Amino acid sequence: MYSLSEENYLKAIFHLQEESKDAVSTNAIAERMDTKASSVTDMVKKLSEKSLVVYIKYQGVHLTEEGRLVAVKVIRKHRLWEVFLVDKLNFSWDQVHDIAEQLEHIQSEKLIDKLDTFLGQPKFDPHGDPIPDKQGNFSQTHNKVLSDLRVTNIGICVGVKESEEEFLQYLSRHDIGIGSQITVLNKEEYDGSMLVEIAGKELFISVEIANNIYIN
Repeated sequence: MYSLSEENYLKAIFHLQEESKDAVSTNAIAERMDTKASSVTDMVKKLSEKSLVVYIKYQGVHLTEEGRLVAVKVIRKHRLWEVFLVDKLNFSWDQVHDIAEQLEHIQSEKLIDKLDTFLGQPKFDPHGDPIPDKQGNFSQTHNKVLSDLRVTNIGICVGVKESEEEFLQYLSRHDIGIGSQITVLNKEEYDGSMLVEIAGKELFISVEIANNIYIN
């Protein structure tokens, strides 16, 4: 049993490690958690005492195998609850993150196993993020984004990098979601911005947006 705060820190460190593939600085954790660096140092020392992280001053933090398993369990619960909220309770994909943040700390493994079975053992959440299995294994992740496409190329939206509410609402307003077909009509060489066609409508999008939409 770990506290809500400990689980949140482990999850944050996991995501930062995935992004950097290296030890994570306390400043990066502080920014991710929106807290003071001194508070992060206190917590990582506590996690280190529990053998959940390895912390070396001035060199950063990385998860131990046990710490990784705890983080992945939290991520698994979060993403399963997001599937439940969207598929069974008809929430939109921009409404579920904060609710799942609360539900991810439920400790009952029996409940989560039954939830997984009830949902048909989904491999991806409503944002296209892979859902780890009980052993902590992830399905293959997406690595191609809309900005990689060239003029006349067609891609299918399979996920998003960012899951901020405002970004998801923007996509929804323009009929962009999982399964949407996107055709590149024009691409500016100067800044990478694009003119695309979605559901029979033309839309101009920035390179920032195109970099945050995973496609197949």
